[in-house]
Amino acid sequence: MHVGFIGLGVMGRPMALNLARAGTPLVVWNRTPARCAPLRAAGAEVAAGPAEVFERAGTVLLMLADEEAVDAVLGRGTPDFAARVAGHTVVHMGTTSPEYSAALEADVRAAGGAYAEVPVSGSRVPAEQGQLVAMLAGDPAAVTAVRPLLASLCSETFDCGPVPNALLMKLSVNLFLITQVTGLTEAFHFADRHGLDRARFLDVLDAGPMASAVSRMKAPKLLARDFAVQAAATDVLKNNRLIARAARTAGVASPLLDVCHALFGETVAQGHGGEDMVAVLRALEARTDGAHPGAPADGRP
Repeated sequence: MHVGFIGLGVMGRPMALNLARAGTPLVVWNRTPARCAPLRAAGAEVAAGPAEVFERAGTVLLMLADEEAVDAVLGRGTPDFAARVAGHTVVHMGTTSPEYSAALEADVRAAGGAYAEVPVSGSRVPAEQGQLVAMLAGDPAAVTAVRPLLASLCSETFDCGPVPNALLMKLSVNLFLITQVTGLTEAFHFADRHGLDRARFLDVLDAGPMASAVSRMKAPKLLARDFAVQAAATDVLKNNRLIARAARTAGVASPLLDVCHALFGETVAQGHGGEDMVAVLRALEARTDGAHPGAPADGRP
């Protein structure tokens, strides 16, 4: 039986391509049909809609933008839902709220399906290279069934226990990523506005203990003002909101996140949501140049 893959966006398309190139019998669907063309060329079959994917695939991977998209594809809240998920393994790989995932698992299991929560860490380039990091949660049998499919997508996989622990782990990782890239961008902006040689600043950074795979990926983009998307500012803002909500629910302080939340909100409001997350540089420049008053004194967005 085929494996299904729904959602061929910035992350989903390279992930599905890696599955197809690894010889996985794949049936795919995307709301924008043109995004299916590379998958068809790689040997995948293109379904007419989500229902056909579930008809032909026992396991269906979902890499969708948000909760509304997942519900629409599954037909959740309609009679189609049970017909689609019964006897299937639904693999939720996107980033949504932990509460949503826990409720979705309950609904899938009540309808006779199995559910695995498998968010991934990494942006477009690791997705293209099959070097993502997967976090797995759910019923052990479902997780075991899904794990072999991840070999062509991920360099590492980690069991996180029951749903929604994988998403909570992903949000924890993303909190560090967001603050790390924002810190790198602010430091670059600081050096630039003091008249330093920006390339030399990045060389010094790269030679020291603060260098990382992330800084080595993002530093050349900052230097070239290359805002071509790897991880879009809009998606970063969405993640920021999810993390903030989880922090508030648990009563956890998140002051660095709150500052980043404000900055990415400004970046998106300025019209740069479709650019890479290093476009947060634009919000920093606007604050320095007096085009934006900045966040409130308590740092909250």
